[in-house]
Amino acid sequence: MVATESLAGKTHTFTTESGVGTVEVGRKLAGILHPPQLLLLKGDLGAGKTTLVKGIAAALGAADPDEVTSPTFTLLHEYEGTWEGKLVRLLHLDVYRLEGERQLETLGIDDLLTDDALVLVEWGEKFASLKKRATGEIRIESKGGDTRKITVELK
Repeated sequence: MVATESLAGKTHTFTTESGVGTVEVGRKLAGILHPPQLLLLKGDLGAGKTTLVKGIAAALGAADPDEVTSPTFTLLHEYEGTWEGKLVRLLHLDVYRLEGERQLETLGIDDLLTDDALVLVEWGEKFASLKKRATGEIRIESKGGDTRKITVELK
């Protein structure tokens, strides 16, 4: 893991060579992410956003990696785990299919943003309201084959 300071906070950069490596980065991220947080997961289709969430969920004891799937059609998956001995709600959203702020409002984002919540939103950059509320972002870039560059910027 390479960590560097940025003007807005901390930036952490990882490179993985496989899906298993991306899950492991997710496990590491669980140690630096803490509720309450709303993070935007950015990356092309198939970049590994859900694979990263698998590792975060596993590290929090919220779900086994095989149990974590993309919420593309359900919009939201919720898992319960622990962080530093406290209950944490891991909320994984995929807003790719939503077309506007009005549809986003029907998800009740304000109700999801509780003190015990770690909210990870795929395609959240589409919505100004989510960008404004975000406490950081995770960018996943394909570097060819199974290699991924994962950049985490926390505000």
